[in-house]
Amino acid sequence: MKTFRKISHSLMAVVAVTAAGGAFAQSAGTFQVRLGAIHIAPSVSSGDLTAPSLPGSKIDVESATQLGGGITYMVTDNIAVDVPLALPFKHKIVGAGAVGGAGELGHTKSLPISVFGQYRFGAANAKFRPYIGGGLTYAKFFKETASNTLSSITGGSPSVPTSISIQSKLAPTVIIGMVYSINERWFIEAMIGKTFIKTTTTLSSGQTIDARLNPTTAALSVGYRF
Repeated sequence: MKTFRKISHSLMAVVAVTAAGGAFAQSAGTFQVRLGAIHIAPSVSSGDLTAPSLPGSKIDVESATQLGGGITYMVTDNIAVDVPLALPFKHKIVGAGAVGGAGELGHTKSLPISVFGQYRFGAANAKFRPYIGGGLTYAKFFKETASNTLSSITGGSPSVPTSISIQSKLAPTVIIGMVYSINERWFIEAMIGKTFIKTTTTLSSGQTIDARLNPTTAALSVGYRF
């Protein structure tokens, strides 16, 4: 979260330096590109690790911040198609429930691949335009790594450690946001989204654990329209 704040402050500085002039129409046929910070905060509801395991063994997933942005195309003066872009996120997987004091159980990289439709309120030449929208997100999980702690909990050994695999999933996402025009070309955009996703982690020991991740995504960026 500290990284997200630092990048946010840097973006605000850019806004202060470039602010001048009037709003440029976000009208049909225009493209917008943006770059900034994206913060993903999972809201985990975990099932129990299947037997053999300590009853009530659950997991939690920590937040992550990364450089990101996106491309938006205005289909009409009010309807837009948006494709967010980001570098892969790295999340820690930690123990919860009966293994809440175990610490880090592993980590994974994730890459959310999304396509959203937006409805932007107000006139095309308005300086401030809030929007709502939604679409689909494919949550790609890769480079999963289990810790020595997880190996010890699940019967792994230094020579044959436990490994994990997280199922990638397609899930719905809803978003709200706003665009504020700094001048004729530059703008600042803020967005909050919620993705509803349930996935399964499979261990090399044969055990599995289901979890609803349901992350909240917050993004702040500076963009350019042409």
